[in-house]
Amino acid sequence: MRHRLRRTATVLLAAFLCAATLSAPAGAVTSAGFDDWDCKPSAAHPNPLVLLHGLGGNGPGNYSYLGSFLAAKGYCAFTLTYGQATPEIPVGGTVSIAESSKEIAAFVRRVRQATGAAKVDIVGHSEGGFQSIYGPKVLGYAGQVGKVVALAPPTHGTTFGGLVSVGDYLGLGPLVDQVLRQFGCPACDELIVGGAAVAKLTAGPIAQPGVKYTMIASRFDALVTPHETSFIREPGVANLYVQNSCPLDPVGHVGLAFDPTVAQLVANALDPAHAKPVVCAFGPPL
Repeated sequence: MRHRLRRTATVLLAAFLCAATLSAPAGAVTSAGFDDWDCKPSAAHPNPLVLLHGLGGNGPGNYSYLGSFLAAKGYCAFTLTYGQATPEIPVGGTVSIAESSKEIAAFVRRVRQATGAAKVDIVGHSEGGFQSIYGPKVLGYAGQVGKVVALAPPTHGTTFGGLVSVGDYLGLGPLVDQVLRQFGCPACDELIVGGAAVAKLTAGPIAQPGVKYTMIASRFDALVTPHETSFIREPGVANLYVQNSCPLDPVGHVGLAFDPTVAQLVANALDPAHAKPVVCAFGPPL
């Protein structure tokens, strides 16, 4: 499995490393604005946000655009780099799903304690999207979560083994290679179709009572395939394609976290009472 992952990633690596040099999309917020542990939630946005990165990435890099966008809208937003095989290398999400999920659950508690909030809302990308629905169900902390917005999570497993591409996009390709050579990637095996974590998540209903879910996918995603694998076909879950709002947006899997179109879809899902029209943009097609 690990060798197949690296062969796939090698084919795409040049494109991803070129993409890492792209400037922020037009209209992007340039200041960080998130991970401010003195932030207190406002009446307009009482739930702080927990932002979960994709496999092979890290929190600050994966959310350098979307985290700033949401913080600028008045959210207290926090991220972490979970699932690091070694603390010396800033590449996360490669250890087992179960191990990472416990780390994320502890981070949710930390955010709630720091902000005084009863609940958090979770925004997750790729593996982070999977973790955003896995933890509340499997670890039983759904009562601490108000909303989940997941970007292309491999909810039902993926047939493609390129989930390490988030790290490649962020310019972490050599570090990802180093981690995989030294420590392997248990999460990779667990997120394919039939993987152990996928089986645990999909045994019985996925959506938990009291949590509002929005799944967002792109029809041009080449990494989590088939695209419908991201969706939860259960009552009370909103399943959205980016192209339903903006048919010409070519955004790919990694680009979902760097696309102004997607950012507004996320903001609307978090605050539907004040939803704004989506102005179509062109997200990175990777």
